[in-house]
Amino acid sequence: MSDGQGRVAPAQQPEPWLRGTLTEIPTVARAVLHALELALEDVNRWCESLSEADLHARPFDLAPIAFHLRHIARSLDRLLAYAEGHQLTNDQIAALKSEMDPGASREALFVEFNQGLELAAQRVRALAGSDLDQPRAVGKKQLPTSVGGLLVHVADHTQRHVGQTVTTAKILLAGKS
Repeated sequence: MSDGQGRVAPAQQPEPWLRGTLTEIPTVARAVLHALELALEDVNRWCESLSEADLHARPFDLAPIAFHLRHIARSLDRLLAYAEGHQLTNDQIAALKSEMDPGASREALFVEFNQGLELAAQRVRALAGSDLDQPRAVGKKQLPTSVGGLLVHVADHTQRHVGQTVTTAKILLAGKS
């Protein structure tokens, strides 16, 4: 079965949140973990056939997929640092400033993305039993939120950038057909 882009659709399977998995994890953390699983599946599905040049391409001046892959991994690290009660390190700030830098290899981009998701999942599991209402402060301005607010934002922010990645990938793939 084709997905309209000339690609064969994967075996029909419900999205992670509908598979009955991770039932031992509290609901909010489970939803975040399912969002991370879906992010991995969607990026792999739509980007696995793209070349290194494709990953750095900017069709219609959109941000390149390379940026989104880096940004997802690195923003997960930053958001979870806040959820854990930490402020950002100099290394995290430097990584933030280099997310749009060109030149990363295809392999390096996917290694960083995959490892970022894996480490984030471990950290979400560690936070799963936390008091979700526990206050947290974000950034230099110390904007108020909570552990739960940060966990929910981990899921929605990741999915937002995956959506942009998939859209850009579809544009690139359509240009090849």
